[in-house]
Amino acid sequence: MIEGRAQSYWMASSEATSYPALDADADVDVAVVGGGIAGLATAWEATRAGRTAAVFEADRIAAGVTGFTTGRLSSAHPWIYGPLRDSLGPDTARLYARSQQEAVEHVERTAAELGIDCDIERRASHVYVESLDRVAALQEETEAVREAGLPASFVTDTDLPYEVAGAMRVEDQVQFHPRRYLTGLAGDLVRRGGRIHERTRIVALDEGPPYRLTTRDGRTITARDVVIATLFPIVEHALLSFRLTPLRELVIAAPIAEEDDPGAMYITRQENTRSVRTAPYRDGRRLLLITGESFAPGHDDVADHHRMLVAWTREHFKTDEIAYWWSAQDLDTADKVPYVGRLDEHLYVATGYARSGMSHGIMSGRLLAGLLTGDEPEWTHLYDPRRAHAAREARPIVSAGMSNARHFVEDRVRAARAGGLDGVRPGSGAVIRRGGRACAAYREEDGTPRLLSARCTHLGCLVAFNDVEKVWECPCHGSRYAPDGAVLQGPATRDLPPLDE
Repeated sequence: MIEGRAQSYWMASSEATSYPALDADADVDVAVVGGGIAGLATAWEATRAGRTAAVFEADRIAAGVTGFTTGRLSSAHPWIYGPLRDSLGPDTARLYARSQQEAVEHVERTAAELGIDCDIERRASHVYVESLDRVAALQEETEAVREAGLPASFVTDTDLPYEVAGAMRVEDQVQFHPRRYLTGLAGDLVRRGGRIHERTRIVALDEGPPYRLTTRDGRTITARDVVIATLFPIVEHALLSFRLTPLRELVIAAPIAEEDDPGAMYITRQENTRSVRTAPYRDGRRLLLITGESFAPGHDDVADHHRMLVAWTREHFKTDEIAYWWSAQDLDTADKVPYVGRLDEHLYVATGYARSGMSHGIMSGRLLAGLLTGDEPEWTHLYDPRRAHAAREARPIVSAGMSNARHFVEDRVRAARAGGLDGVRPGSGAVIRRGGRACAAYREEDGTPRLLSARCTHLGCLVAFNDVEKVWECPCHGSRYAPDGAVLQGPATRDLPPLDE
């Protein structure tokens, strides 16, 4: 049994948006593909700086990955500063810290300027370990963070209701309601002359300039500059398909008494990741948000991960009710630094946020707007998607390539050995072999079968069915499809085609 309401709290506690779909061909100055935190921040920053941007979102803005985050806005990213300092030098680590902390401050200033009520709270952020053998490494990381210019200290006491071996504490970070912030930003973008088109999926991009984008409905958008701010880029440049690795994590939300609030943000990469924070709730209580149980898309044990996260929460916190649960998808880069910047003369990208999407998304908006207006921040080169950090990227790229190759072969072997349609239960799906082809078979609750090609329309890996969330998932690059084959999340832009009987 899956406990809790299957909905993001951010979505449940904010107003729905209703921007119009594009219904005619259009000429725009800057076309931003993707209406999440990076896309909206970029469009708002660029429009405010004198360029006019139009956002094209396949579904609803701030309702994809950004609507399913934890809303943790911090420059204290786990285990990044020491490796950056050691491989690229202390100046690079300082630039990274500045770019992230300025993003934290920028959100608070912008919310105040625009009058956006988004539950901003200043809290310390912690990275902690529970194993004594990890303490020395965390102390070294704390020193690297302090050298980078952040107010970091190593502590052994926290307000968590369980013991930790040690924690890196960084003061004056932010937690907020990400969707309310972004819908407020969107409203100001339109007031400044920008445009937002929801339910407008981009399926093709013809190189320019000028660039021509084609929508699913056959409309053509002509743009001088294009920003690709989808989770996984819908364009193939800079070997990004080999440098990005998708992962998913679960989030559960449980009401707790205000006196049981741990009073800060916490994250550990042990125990398959645990992230802890709270948010304002109702009836004088706080909403405890626990994130963790990292897994690759296409795994068939999501229910087990959910049970483990719920059990861990009840073991450590005083709560009986699981109010909400949801899952989030993110991308790791080969060197743990996002790819944000110029792909071509007038083509830009923002991707690879490595589970720190709030600060990275705000940073991306400022960086890309700087590139669009000729006012580049000094950390532009750090995030350049065309960078060649060979020593840091070579092994992860090879590993990701081998993993995808294994999926490409082993999943086909497994499909060849799979049972037939009779083994697919109502309300469930499985990849079977039918007519010599790998078939994504889903059986409706009334028993009616729905048969689709099992080949992801991005690069051809075989999809797998997520029984908990009722979606088809590509394990290679993270595309997701509804049971009827409709694309829910890219990089795929085309539906899974039906198979004829």
